[in-house]
Amino acid sequence: MNILAIDQGTSATKALVVGDGGAILAVAECPVHPSTPGGGAVEQDPAELLASVLASGRAAIAQAGVVVHGVGFANQGETVLAWDRANGRPLTTALSWQDRRAASVTDDLEPHRDRLAAISGLPLDPYFSAPKLAWLRRNRTTEGVVTTTDTWLVHALTGSFVTDVTTASRSMLLDLDRRCWSDEAAAIFGLDADDLPEVVGCATPVGTTSAFGPPLPMTGLAVDQQAALVGEGCITAGQAKCTFGTGAFLLVTTGAAAPRSAHGLSASVAWDVPGSVAYCLDGQCYTAGAAVTWLVSMGLLQAAADLDEVAASVPDTSGVTMVPALAGLGAPYWRPSAAGTLEGLDLHTAPAHVVRATLEGLAAQVAVLAAAVADDLGGPLVELRVDGGLTRSEFLMQHQADLLQVPVEVFASPHATALGVAALARLGLEGTGAAPEVPSQAPAARYEPRMGADEATERLVRFSAAADRAVSASDKV
Repeated sequence: MNILAIDQGTSATKALVVGDGGAILAVAECPVHPSTPGGGAVEQDPAELLASVLASGRAAIAQAGVVVHGVGFANQGETVLAWDRANGRPLTTALSWQDRRAASVTDDLEPHRDRLAAISGLPLDPYFSAPKLAWLRRNRTTEGVVTTTDTWLVHALTGSFVTDVTTASRSMLLDLDRRCWSDEAAAIFGLDADDLPEVVGCATPVGTTSAFGPPLPMTGLAVDQQAALVGEGCITAGQAKCTFGTGAFLLVTTGAAAPRSAHGLSASVAWDVPGSVAYCLDGQCYTAGAAVTWLVSMGLLQAAADLDEVAASVPDTSGVTMVPALAGLGAPYWRPSAAGTLEGLDLHTAPAHVVRATLEGLAAQVAVLAAAVADDLGGPLVELRVDGGLTRSEFLMQHQADLLQVPVEVFASPHATALGVAALARLGLEGTGAAPEVPSQAPAARYEPRMGADEATERLVRFSAAADRAVSASDKV
């Protein structure tokens, strides 16, 4: 059974044809180009997103040269737009998950913070979908419907008006315990739950598409990070992964009961398939690969490929500490207005020190998230599985293992998200009641801690103090 698995991401859309046993039969990729007009805005062209889905999907099927039986679709999660449901025409650009303008909405709704967290499992922050949907209604248009991009794209492909439960659980509008829209939460945001798409499971036939050739059923849907959690085989409670892409996203499977974090993490649905439901806790660093892109744009780094060579060209950061909050701070701080900081600069500081400090700061942010996970779970992680483009940085991965004091395993395939949604689509085609499963693979690399525990603790204390200062500075603005 062959699945066309589409991973519509922030900077590219990837399409894979995945065969039995998780065999990758074809890969095609089309770039997409977010724009940053300023003022916290990060936008994408909906037409470009759809064109990239069509082009990559068709190219993958042509390349594979095999019969494809179904489609799985993974999406960016919190990226939203307004559109006309009658004809599918976009009414606005798409506001990226990185867009921070909805801070005006969350500021207004501060009195509802605790109630919204109790309903949805999510902290009140412009990162999530609902504040952006409300911002569109306040500032762009009252016409049409406002949804996440997955709903618009699936509608363009199949005509269905749906979103899957993992994506819905990233909105602040889903009742996390009941896994359905909350009328109360929608009303708080000035939205009507009746106008929202139907919430479906992750392995459910939602329609048929002829966009890639002969008609194919679409049977697998998931938000990208949860799809990667499945793809990396983090099925048992306590297993964790971190995707190092445009941002860095740490997720840990918690089991069948909906959790709530006492330490600033998000709680959401990991998957919902016939016979199996699981939840997860997660934390976000908004700039990972985006921080490397910033280093290049500032002339501190010639190219991303030079990252390790430059970072290793100096023995340490020469006292420089970087808090790479270039798009605000997510969990556990939740300060969308926080700015990135560089501390300890002097006349001796060289570009290599800043590059190294950026990588060390990113690893420290992930380690802070892991500490929050450990507090919520009542015990530390035993290992961390990782995927994404920045896992090619041996320097970053080794420093990550050092700060976590646990092994870091690099997933063997760069396509964890697509493999995860392919597994969900396969379940949807088969109609079986089982937890999603991806064939296990030996890791591409494994990094054991080399740094002593005392030094790791000292470094994290120093970073946390710098992050606290960044938070305090944002509170004074």
